[in-house]
Amino acid sequence: MEKELGKSIIEHFSDLKDPRIDRKKLYPLMEILFIVLCGAICGADSWRDFVIIGKEKKEFFKRYFPYKNGIPSKNTFARVFSALCPISFKTCFIDWAKSLQEVLNDIVAIDGKTLRRSFDKGTEQSAIHMVSAFATQAKLVLGQQKVDEKSNEITAIPLLLEVLDLKGSIVTIDAMGCQKNIAGKIVEKKADYVLALKGNHGTLHDDVKLFFTTEREKSKSIYITDKHDEIDTGHGRIEKRECWVSDKLDWLEQKEEWKNLKTVVMVEETRETGKKKSIERRFFISSLSANAKNIAFAVRAHWGVENTLHWILDMTFREDESRVREKNAAENLAVVRHIALNMLQNARKSLKDISINGLRKAAGWGNSTLENIVKQSF
Repeated sequence: MEKELGKSIIEHFSDLKDPRIDRKKLYPLMEILFIVLCGAICGADSWRDFVIIGKEKKEFFKRYFPYKNGIPSKNTFARVFSALCPISFKTCFIDWAKSLQEVLNDIVAIDGKTLRRSFDKGTEQSAIHMVSAFATQAKLVLGQQKVDEKSNEITAIPLLLEVLDLKGSIVTIDAMGCQKNIAGKIVEKKADYVLALKGNHGTLHDDVKLFFTTEREKSKSIYITDKHDEIDTGHGRIEKRECWVSDKLDWLEQKEEWKNLKTVVMVEETRETGKKKSIERRFFISSLSANAKNIAFAVRAHWGVENTLHWILDMTFREDESRVREKNAAENLAVVRHIALNMLQNARKSLKDISINGLRKAAGWGNSTLENIVKQSF
């Protein structure tokens, strides 16, 4: 059975260096990783949990690896993941994630999330902030990059983009990532971008806002190239989304400063709940042609990352409750959760009417579901 896993674990993670000295390697690194990955799938959250699930499912794990010295202790799990190089671990993950990508021309949302309880007052370690790339149609995490404690997402995003295969994709980023060098990097990777604008972009934001405010009031504007409307109803709420796009940018002085900038965009969302009505307008720049329907879809897909990725990590994997924080452990376990989520999402392609949470329970309660998840993803 170990040979069946060769193409996934052994090939994609074969370059992962074991941080332990030889005389202390009672448990092979792949045996430890396999328990932790399966444990994360089944609901294990702590080092003690990994020991428990290792002992409870020992016969299952031995189908894949020998475990000649039994199941590692919680201290062994902690030491290995604290010492494991997060850069190498992340690189192996990204290579593996590429092998799962089936949807070409996907929308890749770049967004950040803080591991809230990863801070340590004793060592003055700040909470870890991770920037992730999420393929919204395939529902796969493609990669992640830790934000340096003395920096922000602006420096982390280019590093993440550098290691991703983005050819043919549409990359969406919120206002923090709306930077000229980031737009240039996306184009360099042969992808398109839709970048959000806010007040922190000063003149560019104000110019785009004034343009749409003026042009949309005209009965017939020669500058509005395309428009798309959507209406959703349900749960006592009516939501209307309107997207205006223009590719006539001779008025925009900053156009040449942005690589392949082709369109400016305004999205207006009107929500009515009972007697309450709210209107929100958002502005974007994009390298896409003036197709309002396509751009509106990309904008909406980006905000879906909150429900599809961050909500699941928080509410299902309880990521914000994790107190693991020793050295590299918190960052490495964040990668483990991304691997586990990808495995679960991949397994759901052949299953119906089951949530990620339900699938985790089924995997923990019996071995057949867990084996099905492992076989489909590896």
